[in-house]
Amino acid sequence: MFQGKTVVITGAGSGIGRGAALRFAGEGARVAILDYNREAAEETAKAVWESKTEALAIQTDVAVKAEVFAAAKQVCDKFGTIDVWINAAGITKIVPFLDCTEELWQRTLNINLSGTFYGCQAAAGAMIKNGGGTIINFSSIAGKKASDQYAPYCASKAGVIGLTQSVALEFAKDHIRCNAVCPGIVLTHMWDEQSVDYAKKRNIAVEEVMPRFASRIPMGRLCGMDEITNVLLFLAGEQSSYMTGQAINVTGGEWRN
Repeated sequence: MFQGKTVVITGAGSGIGRGAALRFAGEGARVAILDYNREAAEETAKAVWESKTEALAIQTDVAVKAEVFAAAKQVCDKFGTIDVWINAAGITKIVPFLDCTEELWQRTLNINLSGTFYGCQAAAGAMIKNGGGTIINFSSIAGKKASDQYAPYCASKAGVIGLTQSVALEFAKDHIRCNAVCPGIVLTHMWDEQSVDYAKKRNIAVEEVMPRFASRIPMGRLCGMDEITNVLLFLAGEQSSYMTGQAINVTGGEWRN
């Protein structure tokens, strides 16, 4: 399905980004893995190579514009084009609003929102030269439905939706589509620490956290990795050729707007 295509994924050393890298590799794509953690990026690249497709690991801090643009140039120099760019890098931290430090606020926005902005800029610049492409950003249910003690995360993810819509409008004429994915709870390593913090927040036992989340989802379960990557394949492929500027919920019915 993606034979001969080049897919760039930020935050691909772990979590959803890694899952996406392996899924696109399985569909025949060349995959560039951008991650702050060099070892994690190289580990994902090794797994991609095992799928018999090409991989490129680049240590990249998405909060630094120069590093994002340098990574994009490296990808273009090696593979010639960028067909799909997925901004999956992100962080989150549960913290009471009055305890949120300026450092945490800035770091969250720098990675989640500014990092996505830089990725969109780098991708659009390369894609214009290639005659088009597809950008997929990661927002969250938290970008549409606020939660207490998540102020920096909610603000950053709401911003990603606005950014996505603006990019979609500006570059539609250049055959560049830009959409966002808004997942609910997806079990990744990020939740190892978060579950402890959430349990403290709600004064419940850690083992009660995930069942609590599942109980409020109409489908009665949490989201699987394949259910996220299925949406990514759809948004990156021709089946969604008339879709741009959308923020797609993948929440099991928990959120519907």
